Amino acid sequence: MLADYAVRVEQSRGRRYPEVQHRYRNDFQRDRDRVIHARAFRRLEAKTQVFTRRYSDHFRNRLTHTLEVAQIARTVAAQLGLNVDLVEALGLVHDVGHPPFGHGGEKVLDAVMRQHGFSFDHNLHALRIVEDFEVRYAAFRGLNLTFEVREGIVKHSRNYDPRAFPELAEYLLDLRPPLEAQLIDMADEVAYNTADLDDGLEAQLLFLEQIRAGLPVFDKFYRDAEKTYPDAPEKLKFNEAVRGLFNHLAGDLIGHTQQQVQKENIRSLDEVRAFPRRLVGFSSEVEVERQQIKEFLRANVYQNTELDHGKDDAQKIIRELFEFWMKNPSDCRAAIKRKQRRTRCLASFAIILRE
Repeated sequence: MLADYAVRVEQSRGRRYPEVQHRYRNDFQRDRDRVIHARAFRRLEAKTQVFTRRYSDHFRNRLTHTLEVAQIARTVAAQLGLNVDLVEALGLVHDVGHPPFGHGGEKVLDAVMRQHGFSFDHNLHALRIVEDFEVRYAAFRGLNLTFEVREGIVKHSRNYDPRAFPELAEYLLDLRPPLEAQLIDMADEVAYNTADLDDGLEAQLLFLEQIRAGLPVFDKFYRDAEKTYPDAPEKLKFNEAVRGLFNHLAGDLIGHTQQQVQKENIRSLDEVRAFPRRLVGFSSEVEVERQQIKEFLRANVYQNTELDHGKDDAQKIIRELFEFWMKNPSDCRAAIKRKQRRTRCLASFAIILRE
């Protein structure tokens, strides 16, 4: 049962190129499946979340992170009465615009593009991918996703000034996105704020006592695990604490969002869009804890000097590849067309794909 404020697939604004309705899948389910079968989705498997494969193949990559976000978002959406099919499609597509080497790769790509008067935004690049770069169908370019999925790609994590982005006017920049899209950014937070503690400990960039001392909310759940499983190995107690933290964040996200919707008397999708701020979020108490976790991870994992070598390699590869392609666009186009892998541009591209 959908809530009154949920997106209904039968009221979708449709696709850019009209298509015949599928016999047994609705439009949002078709969008989900098109994303899963897209090349850009498969490429996420080789893209860094935090750690490259040189550390271990047990760590999250961009693809496994995406699956975790989709799982969290589906669970929360069902509790809020939202459209789970739309949420799943958005959860799976939300990161397809990320370049290799994580956020460090995005920063250096943005920096080199600004030297030419442009910039890089992974949300807008994701839109570019699904609208133009993916070529799978004879009838149209791109994946021909519904308006609601394309809008969610653009607006799930930030607001865009209509004056600064007139090319995005069709995506209703002066209005808030549906709750289904707002949810993705918060599910993303739950996913990496717990997963990066896990991977950080496995990588020995973090240590149990350090986490307990730096994050009181984690320490609470670890003490609970010690009481419940006194004879369990330390790592399993840690896992139970992460599990408790995970449920704490997700449960608060559900409860606080329900309270906000009720408090503001939101009765329809139009009211969600017209509301002056986003409604999906954490309570003030848990928001403080979330910020603490994020700052802890930034200081102790993301900016850890042990990762500097990989960051330096990423900057070098992206800068050199970008500069070569800017100076030799015809050479690279011809090389790609002929599939001559010995050329510098394709060799560099292969390195990026392998990371």
